[in-house]
Formats: sequence, C-alpha cells, structure tokens
Amino acid sequence: MIRTVLSLAAASLAMPAAAAEVQVTSQGPVVELAVTETVKAKPDIADVSAGVTTQAATAVEAMRANAAAMDRVVQRIRALGIAPADIQTTGINLGAQYDYDQQTQRQVFRGYQASNRVSVTLRDVKRTGPVLDALVAAGATDIGGPSFSIDDDTAPRAQARQAAFRKAQAQATEYARWAGYNGVRLLSIDEAVNPGRPMPYAEARAASMDAKSTPVEPGLVGTSVTVSVTFEMTR
Repeated sequence: MIRTVLSLAAASLAMPAAAAEVQVTSQGPVVELAVTETVKAKPDIADVSAGVTTQAATAVEAMRANAAAMDRVVQRIRALGIAPADIQTTGINLGAQYDYDQQTQRQVFRGYQASNRVSVTLRDVKRTGPVLDALVAAGATDIGGPSFSIDDDTAPRAQARQAAFRKAQAQATEYARWAGYNGVRLLSIDEAVNPGRPMPYAEARAASMDAKSTPVEPGLVGTSVTVSVTFEMTR
C-alpha cells in the first residue's frame, strides 16, 4: 500500500523557508470522509512458478538429483525467450523424511527430500498456458499461478484517484447543505493506493495436464485508491 499525505493552505500565504509544517485552521465545523474507488484494466503481466521435488537415500543424492531436474526446467524457461531478470529462485529446501511405525510407535527414517522453486514473470499474458505446459514437459513436478497484474498502473490509479476525490467532495457538499451551509473548503487529503498487483490464484498440478494447451483467462485487475479528506463547512 502506498500512502501520500497532502496538506493545503491558501496560495497567497507566504511562508518562510524554515517553516516545515503548515497548520490549517477551521472556522466552522468539519466533515471527514474516506472514499475508495477502483478502476479495472486488462493485465499485461503474468507471474507463474514451477518447482521440482526429488527424494534419495542421502542428502547429497537428493540435492544432486534436484539440481539436475531444476536445471532442465530453467534451461527450458530460457529457451522460451524469458529474460534473465524475469527468472528468480524463490525457495530451496532439504529435509529428512520419516514414516511412523504403528507397531513400534516410532519414527522410521526413509531418506531425504529436496525441493527447488523458481518464479517467472511473463510480459505477454497470452503465453501463460503454453509456458505452464512447457514447464511441466521439462520436468516440473508442480506449478503455481498465474497471478495477473499491471506493470504500469499510473493511468488507472489517476482515474481512481479523481473518481474518489470527486465523490468525497460531492458527499461533503451534501453534508454541508444538510447542515445549513453553502459549501465546503478542503483542509487535508490523505491518499492510500492499492496497486493492481498480483491477485490470488489456485495452484495447478501437473497431473491435470492434457495434450491441449492449458486455457488461461486473464480477466481484469483493479487498482484501488482510498482518499481520506477533511472539509470545512462554509457559508
């Protein structure tokens, strides 16, 4: 969440350079409102992830097998033309595995399990399905995503900001008129932005893949702006 605070005073008021804070006083009653507006747009970014899991009798064997399997996945990602900056390892894990023996009521060691996961940013959302299929074909044992977002949400953010402020101003004016005042004067603005970044997604499993490319529908993602404003009621 991005927060921006703006305090307003009369433009004709000249302040010395040493004054770092402007205090705006109110002569009449004030109304405080918080309004949220969301603007939706088509995503142009898709984030997916792929992982491999291997098991072996020893930790060294498990890690070596895992490294070889992940190397094939990464090489496939690079072959698809994905830029190195859009490929990132997100987790490497190694742990001992045990089974529980009901008769002896003890843990029985059965080997080691290693896992490695990489995230990939796709800058062409139409490629999401084929890329997921390619990762599975390269040896990924599980995949995650997609998570859709907007690379540059400046335009929808500006639209949401404008809509939120106009709505807040209209509501404040209504309150003023109901209270017997003619209008309002803006005293302060506090803005909070929720960018159109990754949305929740359901994990996909390799076992569900078939010969047809995995269908992916990006839909729309929303950028929300919350404007908290304080208005003075004026006559």
